[in-house]
Amino acid sequence: MNKKIELGVINTLKVNRVSEPGLYLCSLDEQEVLLPNCYVKQEMKIDSTLEVFIYTDSEDRLVATTLTPYGKKDDFVCLEVVDSTKFGAFLDMGLTKDLLVPKNRQRSTFNVGSRKVIQIVEDEKTNRLIGTEKFVLEKFPANLENHSEVEILLYMKTPLGFKVIVNNAYEGLIYHNEIFEKINIGDRKKAYVKNLREDGKLDISLQKIGEEKKDDDANRILDILSKNGGEMTFTYKSTPEDIKKSFGLSRKAFKASLTKLIEENKIELLENSIKVK
Repeated sequence: MNKKIELGVINTLKVNRVSEPGLYLCSLDEQEVLLPNCYVKQEMKIDSTLEVFIYTDSEDRLVATTLTPYGKKDDFVCLEVVDSTKFGAFLDMGLTKDLLVPKNRQRSTFNVGSRKVIQIVEDEKTNRLIGTEKFVLEKFPANLENHSEVEILLYMKTPLGFKVIVNNAYEGLIYHNEIFEKINIGDRKKAYVKNLREDGKLDISLQKIGEEKKDDDANRILDILSKNGGEMTFTYKSTPEDIKKSFGLSRKAFKASLTKLIEENKIELLENSIKVK
């Protein structure tokens, strides 16, 4: 149970009393917050504990909800723009109240229907949750290692590649020439640390690195072959474009995996095709 009520996160609170507008929940320090009637269920009794998300209503009062938002305070999320005004844009965060991204917190144009990667933060002046595009990412921690598995959120396309947010905190980059699948801004993916850079940023790979990657690539080829009748018109001489389109691999990775599968006697190389044995 929460010692005190915290804005922007899931709180565990006790049902303290019943009122006309809903249930009043309290933390250990006896601070109260309203859970409106629209979220109250019959099984919610006095002294029972509930997990609720805390945000502010239209009058900037703390309020509880049993709805799960698309993100919590300090999270990076990709949300849809549902309204745009002179002072800012409103994004759908999965609650009855939309999230405001003030004009001075925007870097790009917020058009209704578009999706934007923002960070949910607490506004120091109003103590409300707002969104911001002007976020600062941390340098990677000392315990992060090459080849580590991480979670990424793609947030910007650049001439070099896609900038990504790594583990909800750190800045990384996936280079264009190392992307062999369709990706978009706002995608969340499992990825791998390729290089720990001296500037505190990370080079990221969408594919596993080293021997594990070779095994994954080989299994991918076998799986795709099986789904296509066990034989496909590919050889060592196939073009990089065709390989990328059918297998999502670079030509180098494809050829290495082909050799591995042939040596393991799992496929055979014919004059104009490869075939599962």
